Amino acid sequence: MPVKSSRYSDVALAYRGLLSALTHSLDAENKKQIRKALNFVLSNQHEDDSNERVLHLLEVSRICASEIGLGASSAIAALLHDVIVKNYSNKVELEKEYGVVVAELVDRHTIISSIDPKDPKTQAELFRQMLISFSRDPRVILIKLADRLALMRRINRFPKDFRLKRSWETFHLYAPLAHRLGLYRLKSEMEDLAMKYIYPDEYKYIIKSLKDTTASRNKFIKSFIAPIDDELKKRGFKFDIKGRPKSVYSIFRKMQKQAVDFQDVYDIFAIRIILQSSPENEKSDCWQVYSIITDRYTPNPERLRDWISVPKSNGYESLHTTVLGPDDKWVEVQIRTSRMDDIAERGLAAHWKYKGIRQEQGIDEWVTRVREILESPDATPEDKVEQFNLNLITNDIYVFTPKGDIRKLSVKATVLDFAFDIHSDIGSQCIGAIVNGKNVQIRQELHNGDVVEIITSKRQHPKKDWLTFVTTSKAKSKIKQQLRELENKNIAHGREILLRRLKNWKIDDSEAAIRKINKHLKLKKPTDIFILIAEGKVDLSAIKTLLTAEEQVIVAKPEPKTVETSNEQVDNTGTDYLVIDEKLVNIDYKLAKCCNPIFGDDIFGFVTVNEGIKIHRTNCPNAGQLASRWGYRIVKAKWKGSSKAGAFQTTIKITGVDELGILNRISEVISKDLKVNMRNLVVNSNSGLFEASVQLYVEDTKHLETLLYRLTKVQGVSKAVRLK
Repeated sequence: MPVKSSRYSDVALAYRGLLSALTHSLDAENKKQIRKALNFVLSNQHEDDSNERVLHLLEVSRICASEIGLGASSAIAALLHDVIVKNYSNKVELEKEYGVVVAELVDRHTIISSIDPKDPKTQAELFRQMLISFSRDPRVILIKLADRLALMRRINRFPKDFRLKRSWETFHLYAPLAHRLGLYRLKSEMEDLAMKYIYPDEYKYIIKSLKDTTASRNKFIKSFIAPIDDELKKRGFKFDIKGRPKSVYSIFRKMQKQAVDFQDVYDIFAIRIILQSSPENEKSDCWQVYSIITDRYTPNPERLRDWISVPKSNGYESLHTTVLGPDDKWVEVQIRTSRMDDIAERGLAAHWKYKGIRQEQGIDEWVTRVREILESPDATPEDKVEQFNLNLITNDIYVFTPKGDIRKLSVKATVLDFAFDIHSDIGSQCIGAIVNGKNVQIRQELHNGDVVEIITSKRQHPKKDWLTFVTTSKAKSKIKQQLRELENKNIAHGREILLRRLKNWKIDDSEAAIRKINKHLKLKKPTDIFILIAEGKVDLSAIKTLLTAEEQVIVAKPEPKTVETSNEQVDNTGTDYLVIDEKLVNIDYKLAKCCNPIFGDDIFGFVTVNEGIKIHRTNCPNAGQLASRWGYRIVKAKWKGSSKAGAFQTTIKITGVDELGILNRISEVISKDLKVNMRNLVVNSNSGLFEASVQLYVEDTKHLETLLYRLTKVQGVSKAVRLK
């Protein structure tokens, strides 16, 4: 056999390590298949090639078996995971030689490995594709994680550019995914290995600091453990106590977050107590140990984390507390059972060892489904995966945040449903979203796998029509709740205004006055008048007239954003004008798209045949032609009153130097600083210069002038003008 050749001594050693890792799940047929797979891989090695590729494949297979806990089928698939992409074989041939399961795993691994991310956007898409693939068969993503970990362990053999690129991907895509699946050991090692190349100086500093403090740390751990160890033995517990430093990246993150040096990070290490408990006694044993520790050392109540009663979404169970140990030093203590520790180290795959043992409530539904299948008795791994696929046929969709967090929504859920699912404040301020890189409205329906980034504005607030297109009960209840809160606020505000006015008008019987107003306006509820006043829909001077002169009547103000015609004199010339007011009503008019007039522009009206009156800017490109050919249709017009926030669409052109971060700086000025809602953005770049065309909504000409002025002050922008 090739594995016995002296040329393959390293390969033979790695092969034996793989077989050892599979001892508990290996039968004669599986062993035969593994040897056949290895021989196939070796047969595709050129004589002058090193064994690097084969050793990598064996290491990926061993990680799947030993460090994640997968079985023989996954180990074989891991060993063959690159044969399709290298054109050594295809899915049909693999299915013939190794069976449907192995062929399917290799094929799906090839699909998710085929995307080579070039920039953050495509990397986010890669992340999404991986998650969708995971929903089909959990082993695919686990093999991919093993592949990435094996690469990172030997990445020092590659050029610097390759190391940085793969480290970045590992840091931002694969480590968070391992964390999501509860593979904490893999996640920590990936972060540390990636940090070694992304932040080399900080990595070396922390490693050196850990080495320099080893003696004092070990002394502290020993003095801390001694009394706890004695007490646990007296109580008859079977246990292990470990004291070890946290991961390098974890320490680095604490230094950054707390803005301190290594010496000032108080929880450099943690004490872990692992109990040998029967399933029915796990929770009570953990809490007894907690009591023993807190009797001895003063706990910090704000640092208690109970993930035993309510496990994390990825199945993680443990009891964490921080206590004041010897020398008045704070130390974190983690209390868990051996089963919990195994799952914390190896994630979902560890459940294969614990058939029939059910977790407590509080776990995401998708994790629960996986667990129920893995724990079902007398089922082969293939049967379990088939059950998993069948159980995924639901009326739910899975949508992702830009950071890759999964959000489960009902089919036909909208952008607004997603926003409220994240947080009620985000939902109430939602004005749109970027879905898969494209701007969409709040009523846009979402689909499985969409990546959604919510756009908010502090000026936005819930509206009644939102209830007509949201589908989730959470969104509906939050909208109704916030509408009630807004209504109550308006009632209180309107009541305060009216009572103050009644007092100024010397009207003593306020209740009688309110009844009189409600009767005259035929309002359904006594509080409706307060809402109308708060929203500015009732003329208070008319109310005064009604209450002081019987022959007069109240005229309710029309709704905002409507149009009315008026022969009112707007200047001293005596000329009739069409007054464009925020409260005009009963006339068909539109703002012309050829020039997009906004509040404050010099304007005129043009009477069309079928589309009512169109409002143009006086410097509209079409103004001359309209005046010369159809002068009798021209209507003088003026703005009146005040504008509404974000009511007018216009287009601006921005030019400047094409440099890194320029679009981010422009977007911050538009969206964050001036709270302007962008509808569309088109950018062209050539010879180091860029030209951007931006459609957006502004309040009036002053608002637009302020925006253009602020944009010209952005570093890299040479000009910002309104398109005519």
